[in-house]
Amino acid sequence: MKKIIETFSPEETFAVGKTLAMEAEAGQVYTLIGDLGVGKTVLTQGMADGLGIEEPVNSPTFTIVQVYEEGRMPFYHFDVYRIGDVEEMDEIGYEDYFYGEGLCLIEWANLIEEILPDTYTQITIEKNLEKGFDYRLITIEEISR
Repeated sequence: MKKIIETFSPEETFAVGKTLAMEAEAGQVYTLIGDLGVGKTVLTQGMADGLGIEEPVNSPTFTIVQVYEEGRMPFYHFDVYRIGDVEEMDEIGYEDYFYGEGLCLIEWANLIEEILPDTYTQITIEKNLEKGFDYRLITIEEISR
């Protein structure tokens, strides 16, 4: 399954994330790929909102994983941009999150591709300035290896 969505404002990108989370089931893993400033945090905040999480959600750049317990299921938000190698993921016990009872979202997942589950949902966000400053092309596809 491959779904392509165009958004024209941060609010629309947020709404895409919210809808994804409202449809998500425990144990699902989403990967989030896109350049800096493309709207990954906005989409993530939408997902948190869709799970009923009210606390502020920001990118966990310096902690690798941020855990939110207050929604309808736990939300595990990873940002692996700064990891040196996959062993760092072992140190934080990534398997407990990837195969846990919550929703897992991994930013920059292409850096840890070798440890991703066999099945996950990849979200790619791209800009196209010719279509406007706030335009985003969001591609959502199921990956099975």
